[in-house]
Amino acid sequence: MISPLFFNAQKTTAAEEIKITYGIFSRTIKVNSLKTFAKEGKSTKKLKKILRATGSSDKEIRRVLNKDFEVPITIASKLIYSEIGNVFLTRLSSIIHTPRANDERTGMLALRASVIQGIILGNGKINLINFFEGYPTKTVILDVSALSKVMNKVESISELLTFFTNSPLEKIKTN
Repeated sequence: MISPLFFNAQKTTAAEEIKITYGIFSRTIKVNSLKTFAKEGKSTKKLKKILRATGSSDKEIRRVLNKDFEVPITIASKLIYSEIGNVFLTRLSSIIHTPRANDERTGMLALRASVIQGIILGNGKINLINFFEGYPTKTVILDVSALSKVMNKVESISELLTFFTNSPLEKIKTN
């Protein structure tokens, strides 16, 4: 017998908009308009203003948005549940989080879901658009102040990414 709860289950939400906050200021952009920009280079006036504020060229931003990372879902799952994955997600949850996240655990759960769903949407690959489309709430908060603090430590992040892509990934693949 199939449970009636099965038919009443709510549809899983996916991010429809990204709310970019900087101190007391905020702007909201639609994920679909960002996706259109990434794929076709077309942007709304609102998106153009936000993109201009980055100081990067449209070509460079599109390259970053479309950069695919091929990661088997089993490896991604092992990585995001590993000790180093927890550290990485904890830090990332201060930059990208749910609208009502009162604790880092909620943010980490949302990020894990977004990574896994993003890889599924990308058929084994993930990029920023798939990541945002896989986010489990209607709105994703992107905190520019927190991002700026992290960007001041770019060398350590680069070193962390190098560490991720070398020996630990090989160990995870073989286990």
